Order: sequence, then C-alpha cells, then structure tokens
Amino acid sequence: MPELPEVEAARRAIEEHCLGKKITRCSAAADPKVIDGVSPSDLESSLVGKTILAALRKGKNLWLRLDSPPFPTFQFGMTGAIYIKGVAVTKYKRSAVSSTDEWPSKYSKVFIELDDGLELSFTDKRRFAKVRFLEDPESVPPISELGPDALNEPMQINEFMDSLSKKKIAIKALLLDQSYISGIGNWVADEVLYQARIHPLQIASSLSRESCESLHRCIKEVIEKALEVGADSNQFPENWIFHSREKKPGKAFVDGKKIDFITVGGRTSAYVPELQKLKGNQSKKVTQSKPRKAKSNKNNHDQEESDSEEEESKEDPKSKKSETAPGGTKKRQKKINDADDNGEKPQKPTKGRTKKQADMAVNSSNKRIKSGQASAPQKKKARK
Repeated sequence: MPELPEVEAARRAIEEHCLGKKITRCSAAADPKVIDGVSPSDLESSLVGKTILAALRKGKNLWLRLDSPPFPTFQFGMTGAIYIKGVAVTKYKRSAVSSTDEWPSKYSKVFIELDDGLELSFTDKRRFAKVRFLEDPESVPPISELGPDALNEPMQINEFMDSLSKKKIAIKALLLDQSYISGIGNWVADEVLYQARIHPLQIASSLSRESCESLHRCIKEVIEKALEVGADSNQFPENWIFHSREKKPGKAFVDGKKIDFITVGGRTSAYVPELQKLKGNQSKKVTQSKPRKAKSNKNNHDQEESDSEEEESKEDPKSKKSETAPGGTKKRQKKINDADDNGEKPQKPTKGRTKKQADMAVNSSNKRIKSGQASAPQKKKARK
C-alpha cells in the first residue's frame, strides 16, 4: 500500500502545481465505500469556487486546505493515488493507471478542474481508500490518532531510545503501529531494519544503544532517499532489499545474500538472516516463525495485498474488533451462553461426533429440562 514516500510525493506535486488556483469543476464517484460521510453532490457543490491554499500530510493521510472549511481529506488505503494531467506524479505499482487509459480514469473517485485548466484526480482501484470532508482534519480520527510523522516530526535520539526501552514487542510490529510513528508501512519497515541490520522479531526494549541510533538514522535516510527520486521505486538504490522482497523464497537475494520471509505483526516480512540476527536472550530461543514456502509470483502479490487489507482495517477507526470469544465462532459462543443460561454444561463436539449430532444433543437436553424430565445422571443421583 502507498506509504509515506508515495503520499508525500503526491502532496509535493499538488503543492507545486495547484496552490492558489480556484476549483471550477468537480465530480465525485457514487461510491459510499470510498466517499465517506458525504454525498457526491454535496462534495462537488462544496468544492466548486474554493481556492487551494495548501496541501498537507500526516502519515499516510493527505488533505487540502481551502480558503474556507470543510476540507477534503484522502486516506490512500491499498491503491489510492493522485494524478495530475500532464504532470509526472509517483506511480505506486498497484495504483498505476496507464497513460493510454481514459481521462479521468474509470477508477477516479474525485476529479477536480482548476481555473487554469489543470486537472487532477484521486483514483483507487481496490476501493480501500477513504475520502472525507472535514471541518478540522487534524482534530478527528484517523489523523488525530496518529503518532509523530516519521518525516516531519522525528523523535530526538534520546526520546527515541527512551520510548523503545518501554516497548516489549517486536520492533517490526512497533514500526507498523501508526500511533507510535506514522507513515511507516511494510516496505519501509523492512528496508530500515535491513539497513540497520536489525532482526524484525527483535524485542524493541532489548535493542542496544548502537542499534537504536542506527535505526533512528536509517528511518531518516530511507525516507529521504525515496523522496529524492520522487518515490519512483525503479530509482531506489540497487542495494535495497525492496527490489527482491516480493520474489519467490529461495530466489530472493540482495547483494548476493539470501532473503527469508517470516510473519511479524501480521505482515509478511523480508529480512537477511546472515546480517539480521536475533541478539541477547532471543538468540537462544526459538522465536522465529517458519520461513514462507515458495509460491508463484501471483500468490506472493496476493499475500502482500491480503496483508495490506488487514493493516488497512486495523488503521480504519471505524473497524470493529471481533466479538467472537477465543473459544470459537459466534454461533458456538451463543450455544455456550444459552447452555449456561439453562444451568447445564455446554455440549462440546468430540472426536467422531459431528457438529449436527452435537447440536441435536443440546436440543434434546433443553427439551428434557423444559418438560421436567431428568437426564440419566440426574435419575441415578435421585435414586441414591
């Protein structure tokens, strides 16, 4: 999914080409999954006649400051992208719309024409992005819930080390937590950890001062280097793990060294075992996940997109936590609750017993209770 470098490149393109210009025409897609909390007609009528004063960003969120509120905000999701007609804006590989396609693209969610004829469009192929219209974007979720921006609000080294010393989770999972540092996603986290020679599963609080300093420096260097080339991944340095992180296991190498794949924080993670080793007590424990089995390139992309969908749902403030108990599905939990209400122990499916048979046993037990008929164990107890 687009991360800080891709969103910042889009912000800079808008800042360079669109500031001080008035919106003369606007059209919004009738897609309530993306256009969130405002009707397309209200969005269109509210934008026309407004002047763009600034393009702002925090983490992976971008918004336009107009001459009066409310302001349009863009959460890029998995495949959100900004296009300006006639202007080269970064192309995230899963967002890219061909230059030979119709304009605006069929994937366009918001199209804007400015008073000098310049046209821009926010597109989203997979429909995980969100476009909102807010009075004060920074005061409400998702932006209000973000941690300091990795580029614009970096922690000082002592503050960074102090915060890491209190985190008892894997460093990769911590970097992906947008409430801790905003803007770092899966590929940036993999890259900075590789450059800093830190294992993705290393517990944050166990990092040495040297590792903390290296990580702090690499976050800055990776983001700035990506932005130097306009977030064009084709121009990223050849010695970055980025170029091989989606190849098949066993065929992925960087500088001649093998790349392995594990799952950390729910995300597929690429690392180089020869250079990124677990240290301290963790080096003595078997805490590492099994390497990912070889899959086709298509399956690798599907896995990465599945991971991104999960991350996107976690970042969406409207996503609901599962109400399912750890013991099983909602239906199973309801049966347990019903059994508890009837004063009996819930029937559990046993080996050789089908779910249907287990359900019949529960129903039969309930009927006996309602009719006043004692069960076999109850009768035996009464005779005693």
